[in-house]
Amino acid sequence: MKVVLAYSGGLDTSVILHWIKHTYDAEVIAYTADVGQGDLELDAVRSAAMKTGASELVIDDLRESFAEKTIFPALRANAVYEWYYLMGTALARPVIAKGLMDCAAQFGAEAIAHGATGKGNDQIRFEMAAYALDPKIKVIAPWREWEYKGRSDLIAYAKRHGIDMPAAPKPEYSMDANLMHISYEGGVLEDPWAAPPPDMWRMTTNPEDAPDSPEEVTVTFEKGTPVAIDGERLEPAALIEKMNVIAGRHGVGRVDIVENRYLGMKSRGCYETPAVTVLMHAHRAVESLTLDREVQHLRDEMVPKFAQIVYNGLWFSPEREAMQQFMDSIQRRVNGDARLRLFKGNATVVGRRSERDTLYDEKIATFEADDVYDQSDATGFIRLQALRLKTFGSRRVSEGE
Repeated sequence: MKVVLAYSGGLDTSVILHWIKHTYDAEVIAYTADVGQGDLELDAVRSAAMKTGASELVIDDLRESFAEKTIFPALRANAVYEWYYLMGTALARPVIAKGLMDCAAQFGAEAIAHGATGKGNDQIRFEMAAYALDPKIKVIAPWREWEYKGRSDLIAYAKRHGIDMPAAPKPEYSMDANLMHISYEGGVLEDPWAAPPPDMWRMTTNPEDAPDSPEEVTVTFEKGTPVAIDGERLEPAALIEKMNVIAGRHGVGRVDIVENRYLGMKSRGCYETPAVTVLMHAHRAVESLTLDREVQHLRDEMVPKFAQIVYNGLWFSPEREAMQQFMDSIQRRVNGDARLRLFKGNATVVGRRSERDTLYDEKIATFEADDVYDQSDATGFIRLQALRLKTFGSRRVSEGE
């Protein structure tokens, strides 16, 4: 039996690799996806995988795919879960799952495996994606199968079997980093009243310590997709990386929320998403000029459902794909620039323009005298709109309310 394991080189996946190899009498191929988590010491990961018993280590650079295939489509849909969470983890998982399944096909593996726990969303995201891509694949999820309950059990297992453990001390919370964001949860953050440790944040400067002078940045969009920063055209991953640096130094993009997990529990999470926070504000600014009112309102009604679908791990579902087609179809005229001022944790839109596709007509919008808009036309409009309210009001007055 061949198994492809989503492998990070940390304690959990090292123990999982050894456990699968001996429990299933399997050949294990370790698969490491680079989605921009940084500090990926490839030699150390390769050494750890081979020492623990992997037959192969595959390192897959998915940064460009992550940016182009999930981050930007979600941005075009203005996808935000429960009004705050930009879903950096949820958007990375389908990209990793696709890479994992491609690796399984390459090696002729019958199964894939992951280190997600039985309490979290990631197990659902990995497995929903896997089954959508290959309904016959077998999934091994050790945290739902073995008798071990927590980190202390894994440390004991590692010592018993001579598995090298990471030398760095584990922080008081769990952390997941990628090109789009860093998420923090668990440990000291499980008390929703407790403030995050001040030294926890890694992508963003403390807003209080951010520069005392604001910085302006201009983002250019073509068909709803960001293509340039301050006139410099960049590939998707490079654009996000550059904006992470710019927004991060001004402390932009921190959120601290209690969210509703798909499994039914509430979970406190802290996230820093500097680049996409700025890009989301910029995108909406260009849309404000270029989208028809009713189309925009219809799309906005769909955003919570779209975000819920993505959050729940259904990226490869027919409903997400159908909604994406609509979201993308209305973006063909979302072309233009947005200028934002970054200062002490805030990203404020201070200008927007679209020379070719704007629906904003200054001749109509002006409060000065004009020859386009006859203000007396509003009288009949208001009278018709008020008809039902006058009828309702008459009934209420007659009943003494």
